[in-house]
Amino acid sequence: MSEFDLVVVGAGIHGAGVAQAAAAAGSSVLLLEEREIAWGTSSRSSKLIHGGLRYLERANFGLVRESLRERKILLSIAPHLVSLVDFHIPVYRDTSRRPWQLRTGLSLYGMLAGFGKDAQFASLPRAEWSALDGLSTDGLQAVLRYKDGQTDDARLTRAVVQSAVEMGCSLRLGARWLSAQRENDVYNVSWSEGAVVHECTASAVVLAAGPWNSLLQGRCTPKGPMPQVELVGGTHIELEGPLVRGIYYVESPQDRRAVFVMPWRGHTLIGTTETPWSGAPEAVEPSAAEVEYLGLCLERYFPEHPSKFIAAWAGLRVLPKESASPFARSREVQFAVDNPDSVRRVAIYGGKLTGYRATALKVLERLGNAMPQRARKADTATLRLPDPN
Repeated sequence: MSEFDLVVVGAGIHGAGVAQAAAAAGSSVLLLEEREIAWGTSSRSSKLIHGGLRYLERANFGLVRESLRERKILLSIAPHLVSLVDFHIPVYRDTSRRPWQLRTGLSLYGMLAGFGKDAQFASLPRAEWSALDGLSTDGLQAVLRYKDGQTDDARLTRAVVQSAVEMGCSLRLGARWLSAQRENDVYNVSWSEGAVVHECTASAVVLAAGPWNSLLQGRCTPKGPMPQVELVGGTHIELEGPLVRGIYYVESPQDRRAVFVMPWRGHTLIGTTETPWSGAPEAVEPSAAEVEYLGLCLERYFPEHPSKFIAAWAGLRVLPKESASPFARSREVQFAVDNPDSVRRVAIYGGKLTGYRATALKVLERLGNAMPQRARKADTATLRLPDPN
C-alpha cells in the first residue's frame, strides 16, 4: 500500500495551494480530484486578485492587509498570470458613499498596501469622463481610479497544481473520494477511479473540496466538528463588446450591492450576485432573475454598451451561516479539524482566491507535528509559477 505524508482532496485553488506548499516543504503529497482542475468555483470567480476594498468598512484590516501582501507576491511570482488593472469607482447623486468616504477608504487601502506607486489613487477630471467606455454621466459627480489585480482563475489554479507536480506531488484526476479512517497517527484513505478502488495511508489529510466539504467530512472517521456554513451562489454574465479603460466598481441600482463590470477575453464580464443555494453543489446555475439583475446594472451605467448575451455561469461561495445578508458576511477562511489536541485532518471552508497561498500555510501550521519533517525544496513566496499546460 502506498504511503504519503499528505493527501489533499480537491484541485481547486485551495487544494492546489496546499499541495504546492506541502510539496515545497519536501512532503510526499497525493492530490485527488474527481473532475478537472479548477472545475468548480475556482473557474467561476470574478477573476480578481485584490485586497477587498469594501472589507475596510467592517474594519477587517487583517484580511485586507494579508490580501494586499499576497497580491504583491503574486505579481512577483506570476506576472504572466496576474496583472494590475485600472479600477474606476463612479460616484453619482444616488451613490450610497460620498467621494470623501471613498477617498478615505482608498487612502487606508494604499497605506495597507505599503504606499508604493501601485497603491496610489486619483480623482479623474471631468474632461476625461467621456473616454470611460461610455460610462453614463447622468448625475455623475466624481470618478476615482486606483489599481488592483486581475487574473484567469482557472489558469492560475492549473499553474499552482503544475508547480506542485514539478516538486513531486502525485496528481490523480477522475478520483472519487470514498473514505478516510484515522487509526492513531495515520489515516487509511480510499478512493475510486472508475470501477477500481485504490487505498493508501497518510500522515495527514486536507479536505479542500469547497461546497462539497461537508459531504466529504461525513465519509471520514472521526467526523469531528463542522462549522455552520451556507452555500451562496454567485452568477456572472458575459456580453459582447470590450471595455478598454479597465474595471468599473459600481453599485447595483436595485439594492446598492457592489458589482464589477470588467473586460474579459475581448468581451464584458459582469458579476456577481449572492443567492443562497440549497441544492447539490454541482447543479448550481444562474437564475433568470440573477441574469436580469446584472443586465439592469450594465444598462444603468453603460446604456450604450452592446447587450448581446454570450454566456452566464455560476459558482458557489461557502460563507458563515448568519442572519446577515451574504454580502455583509465575513470572507475569512474557516478550518475544521478532526481533533483539536492532535490535528491530522483539516477541512477548508471559504476563503479568497487572492489568499490561497496564505491559506495553505495556515493549514500546514495547523497540522504541525503531524507532518514528518523533510528537507525543504522551495519557498512558495518566491517560487515562480509555471506557464500552465
